[in-house]
Amino acid sequence: MEFKFIGRQNELKQLDDLWGRKTAQFLVLYGRRRVGKTALLVEWIRRSANRALYWVASPTSAAAQLRAFSQAVYNFSHPESLAPDHFTYATWKQAFEEISHLAQEQRLALFIDEFTFLLEVNPGIAGELQNSWDHSLSHSNLFLCLSGSHLGMMKREFLSYQAPLYGRASSQIYLKPFFFGQTKSYFPKYSAVDRVAIYSIFGGVPAYWARIDQTKSVTQTIKSELLTANNLMQAEPRLLLQDFISEPHNYISILSAIANGAHTIKEISQESGLPNVNPPKYLGVLTEAGFVERRVPVTSAEPSREGRYHITDPYLRFYYRFLADRQEQLAFGIQETGLAEITKHLIDFIGTYTWEEICREWVLRAGAAGIVPFLPDRVGSAWNSRAQVDVVGINSMEKTIILGECKWMLKPADRKVMAELVEEKASLIIPAKGNWKVYFLGFSRSGWTDGAMTYQDDINKNPVSGQNWVSTGIKLIDLAQLDADMIELTDHVENGEISF
Repeated sequence: MEFKFIGRQNELKQLDDLWGRKTAQFLVLYGRRRVGKTALLVEWIRRSANRALYWVASPTSAAAQLRAFSQAVYNFSHPESLAPDHFTYATWKQAFEEISHLAQEQRLALFIDEFTFLLEVNPGIAGELQNSWDHSLSHSNLFLCLSGSHLGMMKREFLSYQAPLYGRASSQIYLKPFFFGQTKSYFPKYSAVDRVAIYSIFGGVPAYWARIDQTKSVTQTIKSELLTANNLMQAEPRLLLQDFISEPHNYISILSAIANGAHTIKEISQESGLPNVNPPKYLGVLTEAGFVERRVPVTSAEPSREGRYHITDPYLRFYYRFLADRQEQLAFGIQETGLAEITKHLIDFIGTYTWEEICREWVLRAGAAGIVPFLPDRVGSAWNSRAQVDVVGINSMEKTIILGECKWMLKPADRKVMAELVEEKASLIIPAKGNWKVYFLGFSRSGWTDGAMTYQDDINKNPVSGQNWVSTGIKLIDLAQLDADMIELTDHVENGEISF
């Protein structure tokens, strides 16, 4: 598909701001592979036409990396001729001294992409760069950006107090996948239902979006992009894991267990077949990599033992739920069995994961925009032995709480959904300490029955209460309304009208 650059306006503005300052600037840019770090830097260079040298490191030897960088610097400083084949600076210090020289008279942007490849083969380069930054680069007219995909390594080298480069960066960007509200800009031909389905499979990763042909249905996209042997998306999970681990087998077992509904240590151990003593070690690595997170009830005031592990990356979640165990079928071109499985369970899959996540994002954005009466400082879900609520936004200082139920069904949700939330679950979930104001939300793909709408009107006219809480209102939302809100609210964030 033809590449289409969308969004990232705040990040582009941040790059403009750093370029426009009169002193040396050091930016750290990090995010998962395929999230668009390279595209962001290249787009900024294209739009600004500023004096910039962009170089991407490769997973080669230390000598080859230095030689490649040296030749890129030489070619930049000698545009009339190419560097000799074997030209190289003797050390990284010499290479950085040349960069300092190039940035003395004129502003220069130096973007080193995939910096973690350098760290892997030459860990000492962080110290060399620190010395060069302290003694020369920071006194030049340089805008330096180091970019990398290995989240754990980038955090250790730049954000850890013990790291050589700690405190040198003047700014950082953690580039996240696109939000659901941006799907409309990229996929204008798809309905809201189709865009939720696409988002549940591919998440907000731009490189994945670029593979999707909007003239094809979602089913056709699944068949052509996911249910064929030896395609790039089949290899993607192993490529992502390769950045962090050399022996992926146990990690794959953990991911498969979580994707198939195991969320506690005990459940993961039983599903994966790994002993109880092992899953925490593997889960720690997957959490540091950004592929898994441990969630606790958002109402917990203290560290909770109620932690549940979830896969944060939508494609990994989809792959290990529907595709990982079908590699032999796909190798023989058998698509229909896998497609039937996906078709049968996709509605439940979306309802369990993606729809709830989108609704939680709506609560955060709606709170910031004043669409709901409370601004939560934390949004997630809440559960205990007696009840679970899909969407919970809480402000512990203000003693305000938002409780929401999510339904991804083909028919409108009925009164019972909200009545159970208001009349039963609320008192079981709201913290026992304090007097709380509660706002109720209902999210339904297919809207709400007349009985549910009447219940909404009744609660809004006659607030209900419990032992230590009182309601301030209720709002029922369908997919069409949520989609319109998310498009508008995402645009406001992109334009800097709302911070998020």
